[in-house]
This record gives sequence, C-alpha cells and structure tokens, in this order.
Amino acid sequence: MTLIQLRSFVAVARYNGFTAAARALNMSQTTITSQIQALEEEHGIRLFERRGRRIELTEIGREFLDVARRMTGLEDDAAMMLKDSAQMRSGSLKIGAVSPFHVIEMIEAFNTSHPDVFLSMALGNSESVLRELASYGCDVGIMARDTDDDRYHVQHYASYPVIAFVRRDHRLAALRTIELTSLAEEKLLMRERGSTTRRALEDGFSTIGTVPRVAMEIGSREAIREAVIRGLGIGTVSESEYIPDEQLHPLPIAGSPVLTHIYVCCLRERRRSRIIASFFETLREAKAGRTARG
Repeated sequence: MTLIQLRSFVAVARYNGFTAAARALNMSQTTITSQIQALEEEHGIRLFERRGRRIELTEIGREFLDVARRMTGLEDDAAMMLKDSAQMRSGSLKIGAVSPFHVIEMIEAFNTSHPDVFLSMALGNSESVLRELASYGCDVGIMARDTDDDRYHVQHYASYPVIAFVRRDHRLAALRTIELTSLAEEKLLMRERGSTTRRALEDGFSTIGTVPRVAMEIGSREAIREAVIRGLGIGTVSESEYIPDEQLHPLPIAGSPVLTHIYVCCLRERRRSRIIASFFETLREAKAGRTARG
C-alpha cells in the first residue's frame, strides 16, 4: 500500500469519479485507475462498485475511507512540519467558513504574524464545514455554532448582538433602539430555518413568550437587505455583518441582547499541527486584545 494509492482512493471517493479525481490531483485518469486497481488486487477486495459511469463505495470502501483520510492527512502534516521553518516562513492553511465577514478579520490577524503562509478560503454552512474538516478538505473551520462531536477541537472566538434595520423613510427610523416585544409586532423578513441569526431571534422571542410576525422568509442576508431597501419589511442581521448604507437605518435591540456566536474548529487529532496551532494562538491573542480594549 502506497501513499499515492491512498490519495487516489480518497480523491475518487471525494469527487465521485475517476475523471474528476485525476483532474484534482493533476494526474492522468489511467494512472488513477491503475492505482485503485493495484490497491484492490493487492488485498483481494473491491473498494468501488462500477455502475456504468457511476461509482459507489462498497461497504469495506466506506470503512477504509476514514482510515485513508487520516493517513493522507498525517502525511500532509508531516510534509508541512518539514517544510516550515521555525519562523513559519512557508506553508499553507485551508479555511472553511460560514461567512466571509468574520474570517477576513481572522485572516488579517494571522497574515500579520505569518505573511508568507498561503491561505485559501471556501464558504459553506456549519454542516459542510464539519464535513470538510473530517475529510481533510480544510484545516480549520469558522462556524456559527458549537459541536459536541469529540472528533473536533472547538474554541469560542466572539459573540455579536443581532440588530434590526429598516429603510430610512420607515416610521421606526426615528428610533435609536427597538424593544424585542415591539420588533415581534412588525413585518419581519427572516432568514431560512436553521440560520444562526434566525435561531438566535427565535430563542429570544421564546424567552419573552412572544411569537414574531414573519412576513417573508429569504435565504440570504444580501437578499434581505435588498428587500428592506424596497420597503418589504424589517431585516435582522448579526451586528458584525451589517453593512452601513445611506438607504438603511440600524436598530439595536434594547435590553438583553440577542446574540450570535462564532467558533473556530479543527480535527482534534490535528490540533498540534504547527500552522493550525499558530492560527488558534493568533485568534486567542486577537480576542484578548479586543477584551482589553473594552
């Protein structure tokens, strides 16, 4: 069994095909196919069922995939350790994130300390970020919720209040803040179910025994912003994601704040990787600096 066989197997499973795997690894499809065949013949098993142009993992293939991912991930960590200097003058870090707003701030902090480390970012929801971490598709994840899965190491980064916002000519634009009870009576434009902001608001309304008046459900913060500008209702967003606009008026929620949270996550077994550990340490220092500034 060789590492190139393992990488070929993981790539075919991840990209669900030999052609796509060959493209991702910058290898020929013939090479990928021969690596998989050699692995299967060496151990007398079948890792994939070929159904025309479609492939499916066999039962042993699914079990072996977790092991193969860990082995190729350890090779990446070993190569990174040997390649990086003590001053972290090289290397790369792949980041999966639920939102660009928070991760750019983190990238800026890390880049200041490690300017020569190559960073890449992919966006997705919390579930997809966890999947990418588990499959070594990314090294660290920036998520809007915690997880109790023991496979992951999780560190709280920050908490942000949810705010409402209205069009400048809305009757509520004369206010500086709004009570949660008053907000529940307005035409609310809400994110889709499962959204972190929506979940935080629903928890807040539930705490005060109020059911909000949801006028419309919209699947992105950008679309909600446009709907508010067009006068379709009141929008809500995490304060960290609010973009000031002359057409909009922000309304912080008075009293007990409704909060969203941001967490940084990695596979527990990769916690000691030097670049990953340095990323976590940079964010701890950034958080301590924010706390000290008040």
